[in-house]
Amino acid sequence: MNIQFKKGILELCVLSILDVRDCYGYELVNEISKNIAISEGTIYPLLRRLKEDGLFTTYLQESQEGPPRKYYKLTEEGKSMKRELLDEWNSFVEGVNHILKGDEIDE
Repeated sequence: MNIQFKKGILELCVLSILDVRDCYGYELVNEISKNIAISEGTIYPLLRRLKEDGLFTTYLQESQEGPPRKYYKLTEEGKSMKRELLDEWNSFVEGVNHILKGDEIDE
């Protein structure tokens, strides 16, 4: 898959997962990797940027498997951004599907 296209949609994927539940970074990578091939190196810069943008907060939680984990929690601004991105995505997919079906091509 085109790397730039993938990077653009990862923001929506991260926000969608965090809208369901708080997660730590590696958990986000695993969830997304179930459907899209990504690496840890791809997600952490995105997480830093989204946190700086105020779309989620972080907190530490003890782990039985090692050091405390940093969890990401969606803010109201993050929920709003997720809705906006989802609307844009659905509109984009609908438009592309019309073109692929030949609905939008004038002869």
